[in-house]
Amino acid sequence: MIAVEDLIALVRNYNPRTNEALIRAAYDYGRALHEGQFRQSGEPYFSHPVAVAAILTEQRLDDATIVTALLHDTIEDTKASYSEVSTRFGSEIADLVDGVTKLTNLQLSSSETQQAENFRKLFMAMSKDLRVILVKLADRLHNMRTIKAMRPEKQAKKARETMDIFAPLAGRMGMQWMREELEDLAFKVLNPEGRASIMRRFITLQKETGDVIHRITGDMRAEFDKAGVEAQVFGRAKKPYSIWRKMQEKELGFSRLSDIYGFRVITASEEDCYRALGVIHQRWRAVPGRFKDYISQPKSNGYRSIHTTVSGRDGKRVEVQIRTRQMHDVAETGVAAHWSYRDGVRTQNPFAVDPAKWIAGLSEQFDAEEDHDEFLEAVKLEMYSDQVFCFTPKGDVVKLPRGATPIDFAYAIHTRIGNACVGAKIDGMRVPLWTRIKNGQSVEIITAQGQIPQATWLEIATTGKAKAAIRRALREVDRGRFIKLGQELARSAFEHLGKKATDKVLDTAARNLRLDGRGEVLARLGSAELTAREVVRAVYPDLTSDQTDEIDTKRAVIGLSPEQSFDRARCCQPLPGERIVGITFRGKGVVVHAIDCEALTSYEDQPDRWLDLHWHSGKHPPIHTATLNLTIGNDAGVLGRICTLIGEQRANISDLQFVDRKPDFFRLLIDVELRDAEHLHSVMSALEAESDVAAVERFRDPSRAAALNG
Repeated sequence: MIAVEDLIALVRNYNPRTNEALIRAAYDYGRALHEGQFRQSGEPYFSHPVAVAAILTEQRLDDATIVTALLHDTIEDTKASYSEVSTRFGSEIADLVDGVTKLTNLQLSSSETQQAENFRKLFMAMSKDLRVILVKLADRLHNMRTIKAMRPEKQAKKARETMDIFAPLAGRMGMQWMREELEDLAFKVLNPEGRASIMRRFITLQKETGDVIHRITGDMRAEFDKAGVEAQVFGRAKKPYSIWRKMQEKELGFSRLSDIYGFRVITASEEDCYRALGVIHQRWRAVPGRFKDYISQPKSNGYRSIHTTVSGRDGKRVEVQIRTRQMHDVAETGVAAHWSYRDGVRTQNPFAVDPAKWIAGLSEQFDAEEDHDEFLEAVKLEMYSDQVFCFTPKGDVVKLPRGATPIDFAYAIHTRIGNACVGAKIDGMRVPLWTRIKNGQSVEIITAQGQIPQATWLEIATTGKAKAAIRRALREVDRGRFIKLGQELARSAFEHLGKKATDKVLDTAARNLRLDGRGEVLARLGSAELTAREVVRAVYPDLTSDQTDEIDTKRAVIGLSPEQSFDRARCCQPLPGERIVGITFRGKGVVVHAIDCEALTSYEDQPDRWLDLHWHSGKHPPIHTATLNLTIGNDAGVLGRICTLIGEQRANISDLQFVDRKPDFFRLLIDVELRDAEHLHSVMSALEAESDVAAVERFRDPSRAAALNG
């Protein structure tokens, strides 16, 4: 564990005016409160907060952030309270510690709906004071560095959460070094074989080619010296996960992957950045399409740098980043550069962004999201995005994620422009709406009165803002279809009770549910915002309450002798409400098949083994598995919406298997636990109404009968 004097020395290196007494008091207070607590590795628990504080000193952060790191677990894990921390260390530090505690309690890897709500809370915490997130990221980094002490299942959960949430968040904040380390640590847990394979190939490559980094670095320095450009050059091999991801994205083997080395050039001035770029392009061949100028068009988190890729020795591609020292400081610490100290004073870095403005801009994109899943999808889309810069016909700059299309551009200008879009011109030429916009292009949107968004636009758009606006418009367009589906669901639900879904009955339901007429009831029922049971209960509460007692699963089938047990056939998966027949097996009881099951042909010559059975009438528990064969669009967030839709129908997914993956669609088998055939009908009707579902059918496999029957 780092001693207090050593920690103070780390802070003093960049802030000689640090309040040593404050840090020492926090250190002693935290150590006393955590006395007797141990990590799973056996180390004293307080070694963790100290390590988190040490990580934050690498970013040269202020005393309040360092003290927060030392105390970040006290309110959650010890007898300390907010008021006590506030009395001892002031309200600023108490608020920061309380903010970290609330973030820790967010279950970010929980269900989709809950996860979306927690993301909202995370953004709210960020908007109050971004240092809360800086402490949380450092906390996660140290936990990932020491993750081996955890149980395997806990390791996997934390690693997935790190890969999905914390790593992209660090990248979005401009802390690329932290993102890369978090990704690689998570990769080591989630795919140790893949990472080990990359490392082995790296070692083999180094043996074959020698020290490529040293040679190329030397070549660059020599060229800069000849041109009189003052610059420092650093080279490194990319992280294993970065290489793995590139292999997956480009579907290339390691031997065909080229740009696995990266080089950084640090110059004295912005002018020297462009001079250095000229020197590199004169000496080595530039790779087309791999040039980005983030100096003239900075990222929203303050990042500035020139990126280029060139063919180096032996045709090997290498990526080069060129920036000044001040740009480099922001590139290393991202938004955290706002709090950085140098020589005891807050660094006046002209490229450091105002955290309040940065988070406000990020949060603004999600404010219009009403749907939990759409909000979550938008957050993840924006956090993972890399930006391109394009221009309006008037020359205004528009920032969009990499891969954005004219649809995204139109909605970035205004929702009204997006909804009315009928075409686009890029650099004066008419292009399809699915065209990917490149850096520096000028985009003009062509609009027409009466135009409405198309469902196919959801596959074309990449930004969360565009997708949300398109869905809102489609909801209005699809209202008629939802009403029609709602009518079918209502008819089925009321007939199940021996009633009819007349206009008068639906008007009563609307009045009791406090909705604006029967049309609204049917629309919400069709879009799965209401369940059929909720609508029936609003009209006939007594009839629905009488059926609350579920049927015992052991007596769900009528026609068996007292000593006989039964199993549902895996081949046809019969559900309560369907016609069934039983086949007897010596020592195995009875296997129940649907009356139309193809596997029954095997027993046609054995009539003595057949039993005439039927399901017990009443409410069955949702434990009967049926397999659905779905074809869905291959787009971000589609699978999440499908799973949420099934959950909204009160059905549970017990297994999911991809059977076909194509660039534009996925085909998958989903095992769903259901009450009865009516429940299956409701789930399938809801899925058919989803625009991203191309086809849905019940899946039955006669070959499964042999596996069950032995």
